[in-house]
Amino acid sequence: MSSRYNPRTSEPKWQKAWAEKAAFRTEADSADKPKYYVLEMFPYPSGRIHMGHVRNYTMGDVIARYRRARGFNVLHPMGWDAFGMPAENAAIEKGVHPKEWTYANIAAMREQLKAIGLAIDWEREFATCDPEYYGRQQALFLDLLDAGLVTRKKSTVNWDPVDNTVLANEQVIDGRGWRSGAPVERRELVQWFLTITDFAEDLLAGLETLDRWPEKVRLMQKNWIGKSEGARVFFPIEGLADAPDEALEIFTTRPDTLYGASFCAVSPHHPLAQKLAADNEELQAFIRECDRLGTSEEAIETAEKMGFDTGLTARHPFIEGRTLPVYVANFVLMEYGTGAIFACPAHDQRDLDFARKYGLPVIPVVAPKDKTGAELESWLADFAAKADEAFTGDGVAVNSDFLNGLDVAAAKHAAIEKLEGLKIGEGTVNYRLRDWGVSRQRYWGCPIPVIHCDECGTLPVPKDRLPVTLPDDVTFDVPGNPLDRHPTWKHVDCPACGKPARRETDTFDTFVDSSWYFARFTSPHADGPVDKAAAEHWLPVDQYIGGIEHAILHLLYSRFFTRAMQKAGHLDLAEPFAGLFTQGMVNHETYRDADGKWVAPSEVVLDNVDGKRIAKHAETGAPVSIGSVEKMSKSKKNTVDPTDIIDQYGADTARWFMLSDSPPERDVQWTDAGAEGAWRFTQRFWRLASEGVDELCPAGSPMPDLDDEALALHRAAHQALASITEDIEHLRFNRAVARIYELANAISGFKAQNDAGKWARREALEFMVLCTAPMMPHLAEECWSALGHDGLIVETPWPVADPALLVDDRVTVAVQVNGKRRDELTVARDAAKEDVERAALALEKVERAIDGKTVRKVIVVPGKIVNIVAN
Repeated sequence: MSSRYNPRTSEPKWQKAWAEKAAFRTEADSADKPKYYVLEMFPYPSGRIHMGHVRNYTMGDVIARYRRARGFNVLHPMGWDAFGMPAENAAIEKGVHPKEWTYANIAAMREQLKAIGLAIDWEREFATCDPEYYGRQQALFLDLLDAGLVTRKKSTVNWDPVDNTVLANEQVIDGRGWRSGAPVERRELVQWFLTITDFAEDLLAGLETLDRWPEKVRLMQKNWIGKSEGARVFFPIEGLADAPDEALEIFTTRPDTLYGASFCAVSPHHPLAQKLAADNEELQAFIRECDRLGTSEEAIETAEKMGFDTGLTARHPFIEGRTLPVYVANFVLMEYGTGAIFACPAHDQRDLDFARKYGLPVIPVVAPKDKTGAELESWLADFAAKADEAFTGDGVAVNSDFLNGLDVAAAKHAAIEKLEGLKIGEGTVNYRLRDWGVSRQRYWGCPIPVIHCDECGTLPVPKDRLPVTLPDDVTFDVPGNPLDRHPTWKHVDCPACGKPARRETDTFDTFVDSSWYFARFTSPHADGPVDKAAAEHWLPVDQYIGGIEHAILHLLYSRFFTRAMQKAGHLDLAEPFAGLFTQGMVNHETYRDADGKWVAPSEVVLDNVDGKRIAKHAETGAPVSIGSVEKMSKSKKNTVDPTDIIDQYGADTARWFMLSDSPPERDVQWTDAGAEGAWRFTQRFWRLASEGVDELCPAGSPMPDLDDEALALHRAAHQALASITEDIEHLRFNRAVARIYELANAISGFKAQNDAGKWARREALEFMVLCTAPMMPHLAEECWSALGHDGLIVETPWPVADPALLVDDRVTVAVQVNGKRRDELTVARDAAKEDVERAALALEKVERAIDGKTVRKVIVVPGKIVNIVAN
């Protein structure tokens, strides 16, 4: 038997064996086994996998293999999130069709993933660009349309001028497109929307049930949904000759500050602003300037506050005869509330900045509770005249008529009661969440299955005509959507009247594709979107794994989509993912040459000179500067190709390093030294398991009577097994790895000199191999075979620790002579004091310390210490 483990021959051999036995095929009907659905967020087929993929899918694979060994019927599928702009960009840049580019990438990445040795049921594989998949998605959309969950309306949208498409609010990061990075513009378009706002309260309440989700993710979703309680207030507008009865509807969370109002403001895209701008070129120019600001709340918060005085005024709801000027302001968001505010500068920083700039009154109406009498009057006067920081803390109402003296909470309640009594407002709840605009102006996406007819209006495509497939004969020689300019595809007869009509040329946001794929995996060949019985059996996903960057975009949409499918009759649950784990990123050092250009790790040679790390270019020998450790990215060239690592060390080494280097929820830094350390352990592991097999008892031998040494290893093996089992259960993979190291050390230091020892060593080795199988499956198979087993380790049940061995009945105590520690003693936990005393006095080091002195007293503290007093 070879003394070195060779992954180049071993890994393909065992992958072939698993495939021939269909070892990872999910059993369709397994009433005698509990189900377990483990899923990693499926990848976009960019062409190559990266180390982030290796880490993510290895974690899921450990869970899948472990659960299968524990007797579960495991569903562990793989697919491809295959639509999207990168394919169209490739078509433009490389002259290749998006379909050809996408499917070629899928083929390449599938082989890379298979090389990692993943326990995937590949028979369930699909890509979202498969007509079989997106045709079912089109049918699902029509069902949501029938259920009242789809609307079409004109709205102000985020427009990416590089990708030439609309972006949802969630896809605008710091005012830029989430893919292109281009500054986002504002446009008005007619769009299709999914009414996620119908489920705002349910989505919020559902977060409380997700106790196996990271608290950070739940908080991010809670903040994005943004529930706030307040009041709708109507401010009658003065100065509109054509609409004398019009009122400005405002949502506020601070009705208690109405007496401090000094102006009203509307968003540049509020209907009132648009109406006034129709014949006002100066206002039109101001709105264009606001649109260039960007769309992110951060950009709006940090930008200089700008306003345009409309010349209109609004009547104060409480103060007879007081009117407030109405501005169009760049800091008012149409997406929040009603797109209009009343401003109380004393208690809102944006309002205060605006008021100081335009010389508007600052009226404090909430004062600190500890200020009274003359001190309060002085504070109010100074604040109104000079304050540059709003007072937003708790306090009591002042300058507020009937509210005076009330705390903030009581004043809010009283103000709402007054508004409702005067019939000029009402208490209400508002959500930050907005309906999900799903229309995208691009080719490589799922066509929206509707037809526009001049006679009949907008009609759904009949289900018997689905799927509406994409035409292959498109060009990308000019900007814009190829479907819109296709000579024939968009022209179709109306399904109702038969007259010429037009297909919808927008396609779905790709987040629609990924918002229900987990349900399709339960029945990937069903005639409808899902087989309800299969979905009911498998869902929710027991363990979902993916990056925290998807906390809002994907995870919130998926929670909504599950509820929408429930309402449409396809599912019987609301929450799709029972457990969520967000893994850390994979990082690497960055390198630059003398010109400041990024250099890839594969092009760098590292050395140590006088204790200092230096780097040089592998080909030219030119100096290379070592930069910071950052997330692996193509732009900074600090990526490591998993294929290179697998070719050099094998897949198991890469898997082991990804699992062992740090807690899975934290970032991990890829280093050559770390990879080499993992490789050395695979060799040590192989030698430990394979050498001296002939000296072990035969596999399956009954346990003989164990002497103390064999019993100690027997106990250590079961304790390690119990700890590793618990660590994998709780996804503490690095701790499980550490326990495997400890067990390996215990085995290395044990010499099997009799039958008891041979049996105990075999048991410990088999436990070590079985526990390592989910992490390094190829090596484990090779070791399992070397230990004399005929079957595959993937077909072998997980071992069970003996509970009696988990309670350690021996204890180690310190032994002191005259207060100075001399040795230690391991005894039975319930040993008699006389026995402990005799054993302590017999220790060689204790005898030397006493050295003829008379023992006056021996103090035994059970389980802790023995103190010998001698003089």
